[in-house]
Amino acid sequence: MKIFAHVNWLFATIVIATSLTILILTFHILPKPYSRKLSAWLIRIGIFFTVEVQGKEDPDAQMFLVNHQSDLDIVVIETITSRDIAWVAKKELFDLPFFGLIMRMAQDIAVERESKTSLIKLLKDAKRVLKTNRLITMFPEGTRSTKDTMLPFKAGAKIVADTYKLRVQPVVLMQTSKYYNVKNFYYRPGRIKAIYMESFVADKSDENWLKDLRVKMQKVYDDELANNPSHR
Repeated sequence: MKIFAHVNWLFATIVIATSLTILILTFHILPKPYSRKLSAWLIRIGIFFTVEVQGKEDPDAQMFLVNHQSDLDIVVIETITSRDIAWVAKKELFDLPFFGLIMRMAQDIAVERESKTSLIKLLKDAKRVLKTNRLITMFPEGTRSTKDTMLPFKAGAKIVADTYKLRVQPVVLMQTSKYYNVKNFYYRPGRIKAIYMESFVADKSDENWLKDLRVKMQKVYDDELANNPSHR
């Protein structure tokens, strides 16, 4: 079974690389954000996974906060919304020769975790993308967690949301690492579930709203895991 999973991973990775190449080639030809959407849909169709959506997207949302387990998370989010997404990611990813080029072309938001000026730049970049009505999307855990317990949320999401009084919508993705895991060279087709939670306007007077949100998102995740046998 592991051999088949590794073969599937290789096939999926080739499809992903090909789709990203198409993104680069069409980026300046197609209107935004169609090159990204095209690439994401080619990946989703090409590696045979489907997405079940629960809840509704808030068309007025200005920020998505999403739990992070797999590289597939980006594809899922890009294909369940028609909005032009501005991804927030660590600067190291922007320096990569292939994936980084895509993020630089799209003018996504880079975060330098060890830089003293990083917060100022983050706020300036967030203001820039908000002016163009792009949807800021962050993985508040800051990195992938392949377990069923979400990592503590980083403060950056709260600072941006509080500063601009953003309407935030949490999105819970179920067990995406179960289907595609780069570290284990593992892939298998399946049905991924994305759960839209209720949106809210960030309130800077509530110092704990981000911590409380993690608890709420974890509960949604745990309840879905307990009540839906397909996730086991």
